[in-house]
Amino acid sequence: MTPEEFQSELIERDIPVTEEKMRQFERYLELLQEWNEKINLTAITKKEEVYLKHFYDSLTAGLYVDFSKGVHSLCDVGSGAGFPSIPLKIIYPNLQITIVDSLKKRIGFLETVVNELGLEDVYLYHDRAETFGQNKQFRASFDFVTARAVARMSVLSELCLPLAKKGGTFIAMKAAHAPEELDEGRKAIGLLGGKVRDDISFELPEEAGERHIILIDKTKETPNKYPRKPGTPNKSPLV
Repeated sequence: MTPEEFQSELIERDIPVTEEKMRQFERYLELLQEWNEKINLTAITKKEEVYLKHFYDSLTAGLYVDFSKGVHSLCDVGSGAGFPSIPLKIIYPNLQITIVDSLKKRIGFLETVVNELGLEDVYLYHDRAETFGQNKQFRASFDFVTARAVARMSVLSELCLPLAKKGGTFIAMKAAHAPEELDEGRKAIGLLGGKVRDDISFELPEEAGERHIILIDKTKETPNKYPRKPGTPNKSPLV
């Protein structure tokens, strides 16, 4: 997907894009490619693939969740190189973004991106999701929590649902195996205070693969013992 095709696709889908935002995406790409030579951010570095599999893929959340009205807080767990939160912030500047990642070098990259792109209301934290989710400053405080292909649903739910406020939404962005993961994770989701609203499946352009956006509403408070201590959700997932 070329930048021109990316822009055209967004316009066709009523996603608000301007020339200034396109310049921000171009600079984001340049920084991603530069930093990827120093630290391992992504295996996808070719321009057309980044626009499709990182930038556009991240923005598909905006097709099914309305980020355009009002001011909303969004926490991106295990953001890596900033996906989906940085593309969402570029398109929806009203979003207040919090990013938590366990690797300090990735946070360093994101600090550079935020500064170079002139993004405001973006807060970066070097922390484990398990520890962050137990922090009273952040627990149950976000309108939206996102995670993109970080772990299986049962694990993701334990890391993300504690951060969503009651009435908020956990947005899990997954690939083709999402239905099986969702079936496996339903017990955990309920235990953690969530209720599955929808599993939306679609194909990326250019036959780039099947994607799922799973919307989980936070209907009750997460029990205080979750998330468990670092490493436990992966070693002993709730199923």
